[in-house]
Amino acid sequence: MRFVWDRSVRGRVTAGLGVLVLGGALAACSGSGGGDGARPPGAPGTDGSAAPTTHPFTGGRTGLRNPVLAVKIENTRPAMPQTGVRSADIVYVEQVEGGETRLMAVYSSRLPKRVGPVRSARISDLHLLPQFGRPAFAFSGVQSKMKKYIRRAPVYDISQDNAGSAYFRAGPKPIPYNLYADPRNLLKHAPNAAPPRDIGFRFGPAPAGGKPTRGFTAKWPATTMGFTWSAKQRRWLASWGGQPDRAAEGGILGGQTIVVQYAKTTRSPFHDFLGSYTPLIHTTGTGRATVLRDGKAYDAKWSRPSAGKGTTYTTPDGKPMTFAPGQVWVVLLNDGKPYQP
Repeated sequence: MRFVWDRSVRGRVTAGLGVLVLGGALAACSGSGGGDGARPPGAPGTDGSAAPTTHPFTGGRTGLRNPVLAVKIENTRPAMPQTGVRSADIVYVEQVEGGETRLMAVYSSRLPKRVGPVRSARISDLHLLPQFGRPAFAFSGVQSKMKKYIRRAPVYDISQDNAGSAYFRAGPKPIPYNLYADPRNLLKHAPNAAPPRDIGFRFGPAPAGGKPTRGFTAKWPATTMGFTWSAKQRRWLASWGGQPDRAAEGGILGGQTIVVQYAKTTRSPFHDFLGSYTPLIHTTGTGRATVLRDGKAYDAKWSRPSAGKGTTYTTPDGKPMTFAPGQVWVVLLNDGKPYQP
């Protein structure tokens, strides 16, 4: 199967998304990844004509032209252990209603056999996804008021409504925690999904400095996630609610690099059926971050000028904050007073 980026539709969908005025984060949804316009060694050109020599999401050398697939995955106790997360290139952790979190797993360099439990999309997803061009976006549904924004977003909507044959229910978990999807089948419904491009990540040897640390605990109003350094495995092992965050395939989830990104979080116009409002995570602009790699914590700054651009991370002296090759987790936390749903 050959996947080609159909750029003829991109201008129309990005223009439509600009009508969503939520803190101005989607005022512009065009341009290539990378906040400073620099092209890292081996990165794909903005015209998509040249294959990269390393994958812009992982720093690896596999799947360099594979399409980009993003999948929303439940991240509460009834959903665990999750399937397919350990195969993702990037894992975003986002706050949702009730102070809980949900994952958005981004795939390109490799695909698992199945992924899930698949859950519904949120407005913060539409602020993150334009940096990937026009990726395939898999989710199980969305509240009715958000449907028009999904239609206008620069994504291929391969939700359960549009790609039903790729979804199935399995295992002992009750509905809605037993919905899974076949990633290869999902991509058959989005044959023109965008290939990977520069989204601002830089991989390489660790910068000078850094504070040796055993781990970090991220806190939201209703849950916590921790990341503990394993020198043996050379990666950060994840925990949820103080317990190891195990993968359905075996082992413990976690990545080579953990980016703790502090971003303003406000109340969006959307809410669930219980009346709990959906948080909006403002991932454009600038802010502080902590980057965990190789058993150390580094102070960093993040910058993303618009929704269509990637996010750059720099050290306090302004140099690129390099990541360790491998899976990257981006843990989004509120910058300042905790947002109360």
